[in-house]
Amino acid sequence: MFHNLRELPRYRGLIQSLVARELKARYRGSVLGFFWSFINPLLLLLIYSFVFTFVIPARSPGHEPYALFMFCGILPWTWFSASLLESSNVLISGGNLIKKVLFPAEILPIVSVSVLANMVHFFFGLPILAAFLVYYRMPLQPSELAWFPVVVFVQLLLTLGLALFLSALTVHFRDLRDILSNVLTFWFFATPIIYPMLLAPPRAQRWLNANPFTHLAISYQEILFYEGPFGHWRWLLALLVASAALFLFGYFIFDRLRDSFAEEV
Repeated sequence: MFHNLRELPRYRGLIQSLVARELKARYRGSVLGFFWSFINPLLLLLIYSFVFTFVIPARSPGHEPYALFMFCGILPWTWFSASLLESSNVLISGGNLIKKVLFPAEILPIVSVSVLANMVHFFFGLPILAAFLVYYRMPLQPSELAWFPVVVFVQLLLTLGLALFLSALTVHFRDLRDILSNVLTFWFFATPIIYPMLLAPPRAQRWLNANPFTHLAISYQEILFYEGPFGHWRWLLALLVASAALFLFGYFIFDRLRDSFAEEV
């Protein structure tokens, strides 16, 4: 396993090519092309702003504008959920590639239509979020922004671990794709993205703390939305350790099942 992990940097050129191919393929044939990566989050934030300002005005003191509070969590959640859903099918759809002896199968859940490609779309959405933060004059502190790359890295590590695990298991258990889409719906509502963590009852907060994405969502909200020092760093560092362990576990499962992929797909 560790030998294969050490070999991954050798394929960085292939990884870059696959990510670029995926990004081009996603908008191939559309008139606006890459601009949809900026237009989609902009439209989403405008719709949230309209709904929660004029249709059902949110009345949660300390969380205005509410649409911006939600968007701070929904943008990284979109990266996370899309990566897992696409990873669950990536080995099956890329069967022709993994049947080639010299092609490292783990590259597919990591890059092709999966984690890194969706991370690029997450980065494309950040300028839209930054523009709205400036428009609403949200208090951004350089000391808090310094934590932002750490949060992104923890999310990347967590997503990679789950993507490797899910992609390997789905080759043998195809029902996992449908189960996962329902699990992600429940997972979204079990994460303090559309509601503040403090509004949940104390008993529910204990369960929310067991949800790893809770600590990513709160970290993004504390850095980008809330005023005051970043106080969630202990939970974030604990999640970093857990995500590193999950990545190794996911890669271990993937490595153990690697020989069966070509036959099953």
